[in-house]
Amino acid sequence: MELESVPGVGAKTAAALRELDDPEAALRDGDVASLARAPGISEGRAARIARGAIRAEHDDPGGFTATKRAREIHEDALALLTERTVTDYAAKRLETIYPSGVRSRIEEVRAFAESAMARDPDPAVLDALSAVEPLSEPGDVRVRDRCLATRDAERYADAQAAIPEVSVEVVDDARQLAELARSYSTVVALDEAFAGVDVDGDVRVEPNALEEPESVVPERVLTFFARNRDRIRAAAEVHRVADLDSPCDLETLLSALDQLDEDGSVSGDEELDRLATAVDDLDAAVSTAESVANDHLREAIEEQDVTIEGTDLLSLVERGAGVDSLLQRELADEYAAAVEKARDHLVDALALRDMEATARRAFPDEPAYPVEHSEDVVARLREELTAARDQRATRRKRELADDLAEMRDDAAALVDAALELDVELAIARFAADFDCTMPDLTESEGVAIEGGRSPLLDVPFEAVEPVDYAVEGVTVLSGVNSGGKTSTLDLVALVTTLAHMGLPVPAESARVGRVSELHYHAKTQGTLDAGAFEATLREFGDLVADVDHRNPGRDDGAATDGPAAGTDDRPVMVLVDELESITEPGASAKIMAGILEALGERQATAIFVSHLARDIREAAETDISIDGIEAKGLENGELRVERSPVKGKLARSTPELIVEKLADDGADDADGFYSDLLGKFE
Repeated sequence: MELESVPGVGAKTAAALRELDDPEAALRDGDVASLARAPGISEGRAARIARGAIRAEHDDPGGFTATKRAREIHEDALALLTERTVTDYAAKRLETIYPSGVRSRIEEVRAFAESAMARDPDPAVLDALSAVEPLSEPGDVRVRDRCLATRDAERYADAQAAIPEVSVEVVDDARQLAELARSYSTVVALDEAFAGVDVDGDVRVEPNALEEPESVVPERVLTFFARNRDRIRAAAEVHRVADLDSPCDLETLLSALDQLDEDGSVSGDEELDRLATAVDDLDAAVSTAESVANDHLREAIEEQDVTIEGTDLLSLVERGAGVDSLLQRELADEYAAAVEKARDHLVDALALRDMEATARRAFPDEPAYPVEHSEDVVARLREELTAARDQRATRRKRELADDLAEMRDDAAALVDAALELDVELAIARFAADFDCTMPDLTESEGVAIEGGRSPLLDVPFEAVEPVDYAVEGVTVLSGVNSGGKTSTLDLVALVTTLAHMGLPVPAESARVGRVSELHYHAKTQGTLDAGAFEATLREFGDLVADVDHRNPGRDDGAATDGPAAGTDDRPVMVLVDELESITEPGASAKIMAGILEALGERQATAIFVSHLARDIREAAETDISIDGIEAKGLENGELRVERSPVKGKLARSTPELIVEKLADDGADDADGFYSDLLGKFE
């Protein structure tokens, strides 16, 4: 698949998508999570790109929702699904499911939906899903304690592109390499020519480093997993609770994650923790060790009776307070004990092992009071501890990065599977909440619904009365005001839309003829002016012309044998709610009769809701089917209605019912006035 051939994908977007491992597969699968990992591609944009790719894959011209009201029905259907998602990803992913007239696309989604309906939306699974999000690439990893070095300008550019987290330097010889080693804790030379060069510092010659970037920058892998740790853990919990097959051993993955801190550093390594603590606590430990020595020596001096002979006193005065000689002569043992305590404290406080000898030299043997440490020795000890800590950290980072790098694809698959489960569970919840079934999608015209209940009504779904309704060809749907004509039209539109999305429908059973476009015209508020009236007529004229254009086999408006269109030219469905409001009733009836005749000749499926059913039938030159939502009567001023339309029935109007009620009441109709009025309706 050529990326630029996908609708909405230009050169810049194609370049971003090529950063993915397999963008073509992601586009074919509608994999919003993978597409959203491309630089600069949001989940919403990824969903739009996926829809375009799906249409291109199935050669789908689009345009199923041909009118504003048809688009609203699709949006309402989609909202019912997205309301049942837990993750934002699933809501975006569901946007790739759209109504289509292409059989291959519909069947693709049907297979997915049928599998999804078998899922159990366990509350524990939904709770676990709440913490799952698509994995994110850090993109801000920067390592300043090491660099790459090369003599080759071309390799320099390759290194910058392959490992942007570290600096890349150009060096000509070993001298310049040595200078780098004094500025960085680690230098990775990329050229074989530097093998065997003897320079001070940590200089490694790794010609294959660009092929194995994790060996140079293990932080790349570690930061990725640290940033996504909670998401991966949540996905693992989803797999555990939902009993999904995992792409990897969950315990191994979780154990590796437990070794990471939030900042991407390695945790749980006792030796590394010891060295890090020693570096951090060195100054405090040295200071405390001095105090230990001086406290011991002070107590010894206070308890000691020292006799100074005159010659010694004179010598001390001449030499200017030579206390160290006095300590050496009179308190040598106590001084040695004090220094030993200081040394022991320093070694014990920092838990020193290999560097114990250096630590003990921090307090000299020569007597002095107060006891003080040697700055040079402490500085050397700090360097040794820091180097040991960094070497240990680097080694552990590499080890852990190597382990995690092997599980990166599996971790991504783990999260993707959890997110896709949310999509499936949303469909399962939708089907369960609205008692849905998979419809039969046929190549014949018309629609048949049994036990259909619309979830679009402003009443609890449990209170919705089921409707049975079947239509083939063109039909006028009559009925009393507030009898349910518009809600029946909405139900037909919703069932048709969901069926062409490949999704279950809210009915006990349904048969839907495949169509290419759904034209749903909502009720117009008030009489239209001349310009708006003309525009409305043009819409229907364009529709008829378009059907003829897509069905070149037509001749002089005569119906063709078989379906009105072939594989690429399928019939349309037209739903219209009270078109009579566009102009005067007499003219409206004639216009609707003509539109219905034209649609009938072209084997379209059409339902026109109208109070002018009798007038339309009289104005039509061919037989027009009329169905009616029958009112059973009035009780306490309220209509009693049979919600399922009756085939071939011209339903009575609300005024007729009221007149009939008055005529039936003999006391009110003593002079036969109401009976005469009732006769006008015959």
